[in-house]
Amino acid sequence: MSNGRKPNLRSSIYYSEADQRWHGRVTMGVKADGSPDRRHRSGKTQAEVTEKVRKLEAQRDAGKVDKPGRAPTVAAWMDTYLDTACERLVASGKMAPRTLDDYRSKTRLWIVPLLGAHRLDRLTPEHLDEAYSEMLAAGKSSSTVLKVHRILSRALTIAMRRDKVSRNVASRNYIDAPGAAHTEIEPFTGAEARRILGAAASRRNGARWSVALALGLRQGEALGLRWSYLDLETGVIRAWFQVQRAAWRHGCDDPNACGAAWHRAPCPRQCGQHRHTAECEADCHKREHQCPRNTCDPRTCVGHARHCPLRTGGGVTFRPRKGRSKLTLQCPPELLPMLKAHRKAQLAERLAAGTTWQDHDLVFAAPTGNPIDRSDDWREWKAVLRAAGVRDGRLHDARHTAGTLLIEQGVHIRVVQEILGHTRVTTTERYTHVASPQVRDASERLGAVLWAEG
Repeated sequence: MSNGRKPNLRSSIYYSEADQRWHGRVTMGVKADGSPDRRHRSGKTQAEVTEKVRKLEAQRDAGKVDKPGRAPTVAAWMDTYLDTACERLVASGKMAPRTLDDYRSKTRLWIVPLLGAHRLDRLTPEHLDEAYSEMLAAGKSSSTVLKVHRILSRALTIAMRRDKVSRNVASRNYIDAPGAAHTEIEPFTGAEARRILGAAASRRNGARWSVALALGLRQGEALGLRWSYLDLETGVIRAWFQVQRAAWRHGCDDPNACGAAWHRAPCPRQCGQHRHTAECEADCHKREHQCPRNTCDPRTCVGHARHCPLRTGGGVTFRPRKGRSKLTLQCPPELLPMLKAHRKAQLAERLAAGTTWQDHDLVFAAPTGNPIDRSDDWREWKAVLRAAGVRDGRLHDARHTAGTLLIEQGVHIRVVQEILGHTRVTTTERYTHVASPQVRDASERLGAVLWAEG
């Protein structure tokens, strides 16, 4: 004889006269304290509640049960993900400080404004499609959209592992990742490279650009070179590290008020303050004559943490370089005298600086021995290009130039891959768009066969 009790995991649907609504209850499992995890759903009609109950049962049977309680918003979860999971990766050396800075920047500028208000468990692929379309409409490149997508996908993967959501709507099962824009390599010619070296020779840290064009080092690798990893007798250079500066974070209670003195609002469209004068040259770069580019909203800005008296984090770190961590290069014989002269000049600077010198063993350092700021390094590169009278170019074009010139000289692509430290040869193959001597020789031979006289 039945005792009236329903079997375990059996759901119930009933009508309540008290609120005149239909209710459904589903047993999803067991809570951490051992009590049953019962979920409640309600609706105006029996069919509506039945559908909700069936969805919960399907999640339970598939093993995709969310934890009890209200799911966080996307904005709240991104804060948790960045401040816990990512901070731990940085502390363990598995994530670069600059990578976390980039994650925070893209989260603040795009993920939170476009998706932050959605509950994490109610985020859909359609929401992502709309956000990505809005970014493209705002003029952002497909590469930027792809970076945002990867950050969001990684955050949702961690949310799944911690039972915050039952699925990752940014995975390939639900949405196609945005395509990355292909940027054509624009190297300098050999003649242009020699003009750049000539213009840099008389400048402070001029050997920095000789190293960039001769060895093809990335910016972080060149700025992270240390004398103890460079043999001035044999010319062996161990480019094993990158120097990075972790971003400062506010330690005060009111970051907006703390950085008030450095807030810079954008200028109006018809700005009457920043104007060129009749005496200005065509390429005038005076800051007071140009509207500032790096602006913020003074009402909500929480930046400028480097000025906070209670700032935390920050500082200089040396991290293993990207790709092959043990990259060992042979310095061209012509470069060795330049590095020796640079070493002598740096020792004189160190003596002049006295106790203000901060020794980091850096080959290329600021006048006080500290690492060169990346933006200062970029500005110096632009100044060298102007002094050389060549076209404008990205700093990374120096690396492209090294790879292209090696291919043009007939160096085997596997050797070029080793010099540039590429993990995959397919990356190095981007430099083969130039006509190498072997290609020219093959073309001439084929032409002689097809159009030979007689």
